[in-house]
Amino acid sequence: MSVEPALTLGTAGHIDHGKTALVRALTGVDTDRLPQEKARGMSIELGFAPLLLPGGQHVSVVDVPGHERFVRTMVAGATGIDFHLMVVAADDGVMPQTLEHAEVLAALGIEQGVVAITKCDRASPQRAAAEAAELLPGAEVVACSARTGEGVAAVAAALERVAERVTPHAAGRRGGAAVLHIDRAFTIHGAGTVVTGTLRSGSLAVGDTPALLPAQRLVRVRSLQVHDQPAERAHAGQRIAVGLAGIALRDVARGDALADRAAALAPTQVIDAALDLRDDLHGRRVMVHHGTRAAPARLAALGGGLWQVRLEAPLLAAAGDRLVVRSVAPPDTLAGGTVLDPRARRHGRRPDVLARLERLRRGEPEPSPVAPPAVAAPAGPATAAASSAPALESGATELAERLLAAGHEPPSRSELGAAAAHLPALMHAGVAVRIGRDLYAHRDALAVVADRAGAIIASEGAVTLARLRDELGTSRKYAEALLEHLDAARYTKRLPDDRRVLRRRH
Repeated sequence: MSVEPALTLGTAGHIDHGKTALVRALTGVDTDRLPQEKARGMSIELGFAPLLLPGGQHVSVVDVPGHERFVRTMVAGATGIDFHLMVVAADDGVMPQTLEHAEVLAALGIEQGVVAITKCDRASPQRAAAEAAELLPGAEVVACSARTGEGVAAVAAALERVAERVTPHAAGRRGGAAVLHIDRAFTIHGAGTVVTGTLRSGSLAVGDTPALLPAQRLVRVRSLQVHDQPAERAHAGQRIAVGLAGIALRDVARGDALADRAAALAPTQVIDAALDLRDDLHGRRVMVHHGTRAAPARLAALGGGLWQVRLEAPLLAAAGDRLVVRSVAPPDTLAGGTVLDPRARRHGRRPDVLARLERLRRGEPEPSPVAPPAVAAPAGPATAAASSAPALESGATELAERLLAAGHEPPSRSELGAAAAHLPALMHAGVAVRIGRDLYAHRDALAVVADRAGAIIASEGAVTLARLRDELGTSRKYAEALLEHLDAARYTKRLPDDRRVLRRRH
């Protein structure tokens, strides 16, 4: 049975301009579900609602926070959308976050949408409408009041007109392997761990066993919901909730991804991209947003709009994906662009490399494509295995699986018992890494720890032992050993007050 490509609508706009109130008027759903949101009268997390357009088409709505401190959350929600609903209050007009949200939409290539001038029961919409039309030329502008209901039907009609001409981003990826970038993870009594997101490509069915990345751990799809309704299979472009079997909530978070092994998706820390940036930003430290994840990075200009992005924590990028680049201080959206090579090696402006990147930018296929491994080792402070590492014996393979299952609570040699005899082979292959004096971890587990520590540092400025312990849901013993390993690997730097920051890389 043919399934129509799904559409996802994302809100945008300044805080307190009425995004959530308008979504509630359109859908009947209050997307502010957290007690903190109710108490403060502002959105903090992403909200979701199904929208039935006048002609009967179903659209998934992602409602984003408008405060400047939550732009990272806004980008995570906007990543999977096909068109936008920009909300501008009649009594305020275009404000700073209106401008930045418009920049984020442009960076993500979201060109079509509707502008709703809200709160028209309080003020005339004319000034705000003129400002919005100048900011987003071509977008239909509709005046409304979510409080009185005036104009809400006109907003829905305008959204339907845009939906009729929008090509869903997922339309060309329906036959590909399943990839879902996770924007929310929570627990439901009786259902266990649930993650949500917009299915980027392929399809996902109950019983499938995709990999959870970057942990590279296989999980089973226990249940699926599409538009809040149970389903046996979900398709590219649909907004879905996935119940996962055999994994605790503490082991999954926003920014992770579910991917079929055929997707060949793997963590990466060096990306070649086409970015709309000035060359004088060469060497600048920035935040790079991709999917539902963000990481600090250094920019290397290659000329002609080609750049190398050298990340301090891994992203889960594929060729053709969109990136958003933001400055660290002051925080501001700089530009967007497209991933050309998601698993690049560090290089400069070599003519042969630049010629290859130009071919990729033009959409020409690689002369001799070599498929990457379905599950590749993430870059990071763990020792990387050479591509020519020898094949492992069955006993060593079993030990590797045991270490991977142990995750961020690495066992000691004595705890491994007779299996410890295989440690030398695993360490030689770069699969096992000694932590401290007598703990042994899988390199992929260390990459996950580095990723989480890096994310904390990026958002909070530093990470403490207690903060990492709580983040991982583990004991002080393991958190201390892991932080000391990150220090020794020169990924983090220990400050005199025992906080850790990312070590500067050149």
